[in-house]
Amino acid sequence: MNHGDHGGSDDSAACKISMLWNWYTIDACFLSKSWHIKSHGAFAATCIGVVFMVITLEALRRLGKEYDEYIQRQFAARVALLSQGVSSNTSAPSCGAGGTTNSSSSTGEALAPQTVTFRASPLQQFIRALIHAATFGLAYIVMLLAMYYNGYIIFSILIGALLGKFLCDWMSKTVVIGGSQANKGVVTPPTGIEEPTVCCG
Repeated sequence: MNHGDHGGSDDSAACKISMLWNWYTIDACFLSKSWHIKSHGAFAATCIGVVFMVITLEALRRLGKEYDEYIQRQFAARVALLSQGVSSNTSAPSCGAGGTTNSSSSTGEALAPQTVTFRASPLQQFIRALIHAATFGLAYIVMLLAMYYNGYIIFSILIGALLGKFLCDWMSKTVVIGGSQANKGVVTPPTGIEEPTVCCG
């Protein structure tokens, strides 16, 4: 079904919007009446912009993963510093801000395994939420563009997803070679993004 009144003088009246698969170029409109395609050059720029939009979406998703790993490494480094004094101290070490330590060891006994619980600081959590909100919002914009059922736009989204995955989510893994028999051949989980891109980011 085609919507729009071609008899008016307003720019939005000439917009071609369809709820069925279409290949509109000139007079196609997206998201608002100001996004009104009036030339082939403008439509080509729109397709290129959509490709980069989806690449940015994949980059934001990778950024969220990388930031989570960054603050986990920071916490692991603090725990490593605390654990250096455990061998010469029979009491459980106290954990700094952002973590709590539990221990069942007592004086004169070998230290039992300890667990350390980590919580992100308010600033770290805010940055995590900010990255998530940007990813969430951009994913919905991409979804709304796809709902125009324009073949060129949909293929631009797919190309952006392909390039974004290729550039921003290069999988890597570590295989343990040598050492104890129990550790031989142990493979760490892939460090790439685990969940697929969905409409809500």
